[in-house]
Amino acid sequence: MILFALVRAEIGFMPIQKKRYNRIKIVLLENETTNITLAEQLGVSKTTVSKWCTNDNQPTVETLFRIAEILGVDVCELLVNKSKKG
Repeated sequence: MILFALVRAEIGFMPIQKKRYNRIKIVLLENETTNITLAEQLGVSKTTVSKWCTNDNQPTVETLFRIAEILGVDVCELLVNKSKKG
């Protein structure tokens, strides 16, 4: 444990950045809706929606389309755009 602390102090500690695959949390905020409301409308647990919002898990494609319909957005708005527009 001490060795780990020394190595960590020596090389500096940088947290690993979690990859974002969806924008569900952002779209929920934009629509002034909660993950609890979305969970109820989808018939899933609030924990499931929370994991989608934190990108710990991802919904199925079918569920993404249902989320888009519920939130009144295009399904593309729920996905992270990896292309760089110049």
